[in-house]
Amino acid sequence: MPKLTIDELRKKREEARKSIYLREGEFRGKVTVHMGTCGIASGARGIVSTLLEEMEKRGLKDIQVTTSGCAGLCSKEPMATVEMVDAPPVKYGELTPDKTRRIFREHILGGNVVIEYALGIGSEMGG
Repeated sequence: MPKLTIDELRKKREEARKSIYLREGEFRGKVTVHMGTCGIASGARGIVSTLLEEMEKRGLKDIQVTTSGCAGLCSKEPMATVEMVDAPPVKYGELTPDKTRRIFREHILGGNVVIEYALGIGSEMGG
């Protein structure tokens, strides 16, 4: 097994910490909006605003909205990853506020992945 760098270890620690929060019931889901320069230039700030508006309208406090850096698929920005308890993560791409509202209603609230917007289902790490 190759040696891990400090940054890789930090990333693994953060992933573990986030999964613990989901498992312990603090949140039933998490949405990570990718906000590297490419994401911001493509409209990621609007995606965060849309998610927060949808949560506020419904008075939801059990969905965590976070941000991360570039996910490496710049041409598919803005992107977000939805992680719900007991379900594989889903990465969505080429988002707009309308697409985000649909994902919020159907996936986050309803539990149904919006397949036509999904770039991938499951972890890139294979876990």
